[in-house]
This record gives sequence, C-alpha cells and structure tokens, in this order.
Amino acid sequence: MRALLVVNPKATTTSGRTRDVLIHALRSDLKLEVAQTEYRGHARDLAREAAEDGTVDLVVALGGDGTVNEAVNGLLSHGPGEKVPRLAVVPGGSTNVFARALGLPNDPVEATGALLNALEARRERPIGLGKAMTEGLPDRWFTFTAGLGFDAGVVGRVEEQRRAGRRSTHALYVGQALRHYVTQREQRRSGPVTLEMPGRGPVPGLVLAIVSNTSPWTFLGNRPVYPSPLASFDTDLDVFGITRMTAFGTARTVRQILRSHSASSDGSAPVGPSGKHVVSYHDARHFTLVSQEPAPFQVDGDHLGDRSRVSFTGVRRALRVIV
Repeated sequence: MRALLVVNPKATTTSGRTRDVLIHALRSDLKLEVAQTEYRGHARDLAREAAEDGTVDLVVALGGDGTVNEAVNGLLSHGPGEKVPRLAVVPGGSTNVFARALGLPNDPVEATGALLNALEARRERPIGLGKAMTEGLPDRWFTFTAGLGFDAGVVGRVEEQRRAGRRSTHALYVGQALRHYVTQREQRRSGPVTLEMPGRGPVPGLVLAIVSNTSPWTFLGNRPVYPSPLASFDTDLDVFGITRMTAFGTARTVRQILRSHSASSDGSAPVGPSGKHVVSYHDARHFTLVSQEPAPFQVDGDHLGDRSRVSFTGVRRALRVIV
C-alpha cells in the first residue's frame, strides 16, 4: 500500500527518536513517503495533493487533533468519494480526542502497532463527519467537535497562551476556562447565540453551543467528558447548549458531563446532562447557530475567530479510516 505519513514535528508527546521508530515500523508494511509540516495548514496542503495526484492509498497523520483536522480537510477538499485515500491516525498531541474516540491507544507506539494490525487484517471503518459553513471562511470539516460561544472563547485563550510559549496541557485548559468564566459575567447571564433547526422553533439565549460528531467530547487527563453521550460517528450531529451559567447550575452540569457514560452497564441508552438551562438535540442533519454579536468559533480545538452565523451539516460515511 502506498502511504504518505504527515508528521507534525511540534507534536506534544513525540520526540524525534520516537518518530524515527514509528517511521521504521510503518515502512516494514507500507511503501511510505514522509513529509513534515512546516506551517499552519501544511498538513491540509499535503493531504490535498495526495488526494489529487492519485498516487497515494493512505494518509497517516502523526500529531494532535489539529494535524488530523488539517489532513481530513485536505483529503476532502473536493468532497467525499471512493477515490479519496483512506486515513489513519497516530496520536501525538496532548489530548488526541479523535484517535481515542476511534478506540486507538493514546500512546503513539502502541497506536502504531494497532495500525499495523489493522492494515494486516484489512480493517477499515467508514465514519461520518461534520461540516461547518460560515461567511468569510472556506467550508470546514470537523472530526469530533465545533463550537460557538463560551467553549470557543476558552480555546482562543489557550491559543494565546501557547503563542506566548506555554505548553498545551489539561491544566492550561482548566485554568483558562476558569478565567474565562470569571471575566464573561454578562454573557453568562444572557447568551447571544440562537439555535435554528428545520422543523423546530428557534432556541435563543445560548451562552455556549457545542456541536459533537462523536462521544466523548474531550478528555480531562484520562477522564472522558460527555455533554452529548449519544453522539456517534455513525449518526449525524448532536448539539449541547446552556442558556445561563450560574455558579451552582454550571457546577451541577459539570458533574453531570463527567458522570455520564457513552454506554450503560444495563444496556440502556446513556443519559446526558439535564436541567432548566440545558439544551440538547441528538442526530441532527442540518442546523444553524446565529449570534447577536460576533462570538468565538472553534473547530476540533482550532480557534477560527469571531463569527455571527455558522451553519452545520452532518455527512454520514464521509471518510474511510483504518482502525
């Protein structure tokens, strides 16, 4: 199999020596070309070229969720189709939500072993993806989440800290979330975002709106976080929102999303967060988030600036993944 390995040399959890070991292991089973990313968006460009020239069967992304998202957008630059190369992932970031949601080990060496086993057994899985469309930006595919409002604001704060030299850690995210909560007092009381969904009345006043393509939404260390526990690569999109963030109500919701499970031991459907200010929808194909004023927008943990209107579509069986 002809493969392109797209390597993010700045990936948080992989050293140069580890990458050399992984490349050697992959070359034992693949006709492998290796390319290192040199700028933001480079993984997208490399994957797009691989899809367009038709000489590659598989693109392997070695990096975090940002590298994976770029690779996916490159592969699908002309839309889904049978001729699109397959995707494989070797996690190398701080969280690796997409890889872990697929059931891959979080350790890059173990994940490479799992990938080689999947290749030998010819195992692949078609997965659904989300697509976000907003004025002023190209359409953006996402693998596990997008958001408008509070959560995207936290992502923006984290990116500012990383540009200042801070390392991406779970503690950094938690710290910035607490800072954002303290400083956004007015937005916590009356959110600017409205959810518009075909066949339903508008839902105004959202402080945050989290769109999920799979579950969990993210991880705090090894602990999964489930705002939308029914979200799946096999369905369309889930939406979770909060219309008011009081100290007591927010603490209650946080406990719920940490306590929820993607599968119940008795076989019943998992139960997500609930409450007076909680909004939740499962398996939605099309919807739009509209903000009274430009609000922070993020896709797969990548802050894309402030936006007033973003439309979302769930696309089933959009990409084939080796897993």
